Amino acid sequence: MGRTQPGPLFDAVLFDRDGTLIEDVPYNGDPEKVRPVPGARAALDRLRAAGLRLGVVSNQSGLARGLFTADDLRRVNERVTDLLGPFDTWQVCPHDENAGCPCRKPAPGLVHTAAAALGTASRRCAVVGDIGRDMTAALAAGATGVLVPTPVTRTEEVAEAPAVAADLPAAVEWILERQGRVTPLPTAVARRAGRVLVARSDSAGDVLLTGPAIRAVAAHADRVIMLCGPRGRAAAELLPGVDELIEWRLPWIDPAPGPVDPAEPARLVAALARYELDEAVIFTSFHQSPLPLALLLRMAGIPRVSAVSDDYPGSLLDVRHRVPVGIPEPERALSLAVAAGFALAPEDDPRLRVTLPATADAAAIRAATADAAAMRAVTADAATGYVVVHPGASVPARACPPERYEAIVASLTRAGHRVLVTGSTGERELTATVAAAGAYDLGGRTSLADLAELLVGARCLVTGNTGPAHLAAAVGTPVVSLFAPTVPFGQWAPYRVPVVRLGDATAGCRETRAVSCPVPGHPCLSGVDPADVVGAVARLASTDGRQGR
Repeated sequence: MGRTQPGPLFDAVLFDRDGTLIEDVPYNGDPEKVRPVPGARAALDRLRAAGLRLGVVSNQSGLARGLFTADDLRRVNERVTDLLGPFDTWQVCPHDENAGCPCRKPAPGLVHTAAAALGTASRRCAVVGDIGRDMTAALAAGATGVLVPTPVTRTEEVAEAPAVAADLPAAVEWILERQGRVTPLPTAVARRAGRVLVARSDSAGDVLLTGPAIRAVAAHADRVIMLCGPRGRAAAELLPGVDELIEWRLPWIDPAPGPVDPAEPARLVAALARYELDEAVIFTSFHQSPLPLALLLRMAGIPRVSAVSDDYPGSLLDVRHRVPVGIPEPERALSLAVAAGFALAPEDDPRLRVTLPATADAAAIRAATADAAAMRAVTADAATGYVVVHPGASVPARACPPERYEAIVASLTRAGHRVLVTGSTGERELTATVAAAGAYDLGGRTSLADLAELLVGARCLVTGNTGPAHLAAAVGTPVVSLFAPTVPFGQWAPYRVPVVRLGDATAGCRETRAVSCPVPGHPCLSGVDPADVVGAVARLASTDGRQGR
């Protein structure tokens, strides 16, 4: 009998050993001291039954320090297997913290090696551990991290984690629930839809995060028409699966809306009615309501409407879907698509993607700079690559202070990195200031498609929680995320690409959703050490997460 197909998100789950699977006995070389954590065997068997492969990724520096032998380690691991069942791979780092090896967590090497041994990619793995270095290794590999704190887990490690579970069984339940939300039920009947409207009237980053869900709709629809706002149009133009765009500003979504024009809804209803749509799927963020648009869609004669809604929708929705807070935004949207009957094509993967038009030409961008020859040398050197720094953000609370970015650029250039600074036309003064430390200033010189083209060739992107971070994820480029904790990291982090998170996750602005920093001095990002950014770039340079993009 063949193995159960696991689902679109994960192929494998990798576990730290000590403190996660078994009770932590420091430098244990005695198999008689192995004690599984409560519920471990039953939880692991649930994963096996779901078709997921299991692995162990464990630092064992006691071997290098002579505190136990290789035979001791083998016997302890065999005892773990006796008690918890078989694992499909064991990956152990035997080095101490001074060895500088690429496998010792928080480096991502063990995760990459385990994924390769299991015949999958790191982005299709979940990593469960009990301390911060487990989560750092998972993120740097592009994997999904789940922290199960113990008494030795530091408060800041809990705050920084992309997801936190109370215990090992709860972590397994969380993984299986996430997989289940984006997997069609076995009883689901495949269907074809006609002309389908997908709506996401938000910023460029939000539109990019909806990409996997829109591809799922496109896999089953004859034609996909997307309703977007002016802030998201440039991103919508890059999404695979979209056949036509309708640009319309929705005042209940726009962050700076003008007065409501009573005639405007009627114009939108008339415009939508002309498309003779068969159904619509309304995508929103967790704090937005789909119901105003759902009412207009009904008035336009659309017979089937689906959306996520905690509020009672009356007759406005045919598919009323609910999603817990904290689920990554791409999965929130994809789960709605699945609930509406649109699953990803079997050959697709729930990554962010863009299709770059022929007009996106990095050579043209280089030629537009003041020193085209120097720029050509920067972007053409495939051996060393270059680092892109994007200092702007549409939400001020999420932007690292300009003087901190200046120091970051100075440190990167001193470390030998070639740095490009990008920004919009309105951010030219900012980019000029930041680039003065030795970078190339491309402020106001790149469209979104041009920026994507530059990111394709970049070693990594350094930026905050803003649209270009998701654009980097869409082209498979690693991100050093200077992440303000005003919104949950696990929900808005760059999705399924290697990431290093920097910034104070415990700052007073945590989960306030503030637009402007509510804490004097912007402490969550003003204290970012430029040396840590240089170290993060080096850590990401060892990743294989760019493969297959």
